[in-house]
Amino acid sequence: MRLIVGLGNPGERYTLTRHNIGARVVEAAASRWGMALGPAGPAPYRRGRVGSDEVALASRLTWMNQAGLVVKGLLEELTLSPQVLVVVHDDLDLALGRLRIKRRGGSGGHNGVLSILTALESSQFCRLKIGVGRPAPGQDSAAYVLAPFLPEERALVDSTVEQAVLALECLVVEGVAAAMNRFNVRDKEKEEGDE
Repeated sequence: MRLIVGLGNPGERYTLTRHNIGARVVEAAASRWGMALGPAGPAPYRRGRVGSDEVALASRLTWMNQAGLVVKGLLEELTLSPQVLVVVHDDLDLALGRLRIKRRGGSGGHNGVLSILTALESSQFCRLKIGVGRPAPGQDSAAYVLAPFLPEERALVDSTVEQAVLALECLVVEGVAAAMNRFNVRDKEKEEGDE
């Protein structure tokens, strides 16, 4: 079984923000896989199947910077190790619409991921990063990620959410390596060291 967690802040005001794109992807996956997620709050998760593979999905568990303890609690409740955890989250360092799957790594400045790293005392979990682009020069990063996508970005965002759900499906059914090969679009000279 894999536990797939979509990071995002609870509450309607955050639903369509850049910071909640991870939660949006997991909620779209839940809909595609027939797994209705409960309301936001501590540890709402649903179990289901993707093909013959069992998964548990959770989204918008708590405030972003407190996600670690809730994720740790879910892993303990489900008796799972961090190695089967997939965290879906926004990434400022990826262009809008880009996906990047990594097997492990640091926080990349993301407070939700940092909270999980700290709580689990492990970096051995998979991430599906969703590019949200960088703020304009002089624009505050926190304000940028807590703002909704611009109207002209919405079609690309909707398409990206669909692609991210397919990436999760591939990851669950075919494995991390297959998903990385299919969905990590690499620049010619960059990112050769990503795993």
